[in-house]
Amino acid sequence: MIILGLDPGLGTTGWGVIRAEGNRLSHLANGRLKTDSAAPLARRLAHLDTMLAAILADHAPGAAAVEEVFVNSNPQSTLKLGQARGVILLGVARAGIEPGEYAARLVKKAIVGVGGAEKTQVHAMVARLLPGVVIDGPDAADALAVAITHAHHLASARRAG
Repeated sequence: MIILGLDPGLGTTGWGVIRAEGNRLSHLANGRLKTDSAAPLARRLAHLDTMLAAILADHAPGAAAVEEVFVNSNPQSTLKLGQARGVILLGVARAGIEPGEYAARLVKKAIVGVGGAEKTQVHAMVARLLPGVVIDGPDAADALAVAITHAHHLASARRAG
């Protein structure tokens, strides 16, 4: 199964695509979707939607997962992040996929073993789990981690069901 992981952000959204075959995971692609901070909000959201649609069309994932919004000290930043996440959820749903949603702490715990892991630890563990991967920055590493977490949860659900 092909799984798309997404780490939402208005300025930069990380994305990663993996293939899960049983317990075996392999890297297919990853990158960052960037919007112009000088552009109006509506145009940035529309551009994010267009870029996401292209990734969905190019990779045709059978599953997707999105990192949940965390609340930070700046309410404006949190609101913009929520709007970007809404566009991402809409795009995934439009593609006919019911996305998994995971808190950052859960992703870190699934990948590194501790919920308070640093970004560098997540990056290093993703590289270990997907040998040979060239990761396009921290946002892409986080997105791949979300995809890996979703793969593990889907496998556990299949075993339990």
